[in-house]
Amino acid sequence: MKISSNRKAGFTLVEIMIVVAIIGLLAAIAIPNFIKARQVSQKNACIANMKQIDGAINTWALEKNQVNGADPNGALTDIFGPAQYIKVQPTCPANGVYTFLTVGSTQGHVECNLAGAEGHTLP
Repeated sequence: MKISSNRKAGFTLVEIMIVVAIIGLLAAIAIPNFIKARQVSQKNACIANMKQIDGAINTWALEKNQVNGADPNGALTDIFGPAQYIKVQPTCPANGVYTFLTVGSTQGHVECNLAGAEGHTLP
């Protein structure tokens, strides 16, 4: 005796809608966290770049006997280049612009124009 069934295997519309709703909920939670993580990593990379530039300007000032108040902007070719302290001038990953301060400045020798909004400042 053989029992025949006309039911075919598959998912119902309700099951598919539940899965889509769960995926949407997970995406709504994850996307803001990804954006925040990207901003934090850009900030940390910017601070690392500024530390590297600050160290290069310190080394330049010591080797060239620069006094407090000396402006490194005129000597950027001495600081950045293939045979200098840093081969390539770093840029802010968040599209900020670095400003080079005078030697002996209390807040370091470089600052990012995104310092107020996103906290791109040297510690």
